[in-house]
Amino acid sequence: MKLVELTEMIVKELVTDPESITVKEFPSEEENTIIIQVMVPEDQMGRVIGKEGKMAKALRTIVQASSYINDNKRVNINIDSY
Repeated sequence: MKLVELTEMIVKELVTDPESITVKEFPSEEENTIIIQVMVPEDQMGRVIGKEGKMAKALRTIVQASSYINDNKRVNINIDSY
């Protein structure tokens, strides 16, 4: 499974309106780094980030582990609201 699809699948399970989520991959200046941008509605940010950032940290851990198994690249996940 690709990292963007994995990230999108996990985030869509966390929110009440899965259709409002946008997940995109952007190129990085570093060769072995992937940047994933997650856009969520402002009212859903708490669900994605979680208390004290625990959900966001878990999301990053799962996606990073998947990357190490398949591509051995570092993943940066940025979560923003609109």
